[in-house]
Amino acid sequence: MADDQPLLRSGFALILNSDPDITVVGEAANGVQALAAARELRPDLVVMDIRMPEMDGIEATRHLTASAHTVGVRALVLTTFDADEYVYHALRAGASGFLLKDIAPTDLIAAVKTVAAGEALLSPHITRRLIEQFVRRPLPDEPDRDPTPATTALPGLTQREFDVLNAVARGLSNVEIAAEMYVSYSTVKTHVSHLLTKLDARDRAQLVMIAYRSGVVLPTPSGVVRHRPGR
Repeated sequence: MADDQPLLRSGFALILNSDPDITVVGEAANGVQALAAARELRPDLVVMDIRMPEMDGIEATRHLTASAHTVGVRALVLTTFDADEYVYHALRAGASGFLLKDIAPTDLIAAVKTVAAGEALLSPHITRRLIEQFVRRPLPDEPDRDPTPATTALPGLTQREFDVLNAVARGLSNVEIAAEMYVSYSTVKTHVSHLLTKLDARDRAQLVMIAYRSGVVLPTPSGVVRHRPGR
């Protein structure tokens, strides 16, 4: 649990430790300490604040997900700042989830379990805002998005996999995708698993990044996000 405010850090730790399936194995007051603790303790995940001294949470997440010493350790970013650039940078750094600090205790516990189980946690409204923000105003250091049709920019996908990626990019959950496509939940999970393998993505959050970088999701003149048709 990494947060520079001792009271908040201890409070979150108490909440998480109250669940019999979760153990907080360490605490950190900044990104440097968080990385050191992650290397030593090898937790399933680090709950990472964004604004911390010495090294912020986004930079710490970048090192955490890139280091051979912390392979498999996931990052769940927790912050008070509901801003698109923070969401974007956190995901680009390799975070598997993004939550605001006003989350209910039960939702925090559920979020930790979701990310620890290998799922990405990004609420649909944040996903849609993130995509809209990206396609409208990419950051200066971000390479230009691939202008080629999405179906050729992402070769090797079946039509159904492309449709599922479309839905993931639009912020739909597996349950919503199953309802929209008239298939079973397990079928959607299988397609998402295939997408992760074929696109060499770590989790669902990375699928979203890949989807809008390759043009699977496009903006309309009004700023509303729409999906690009498949084959």
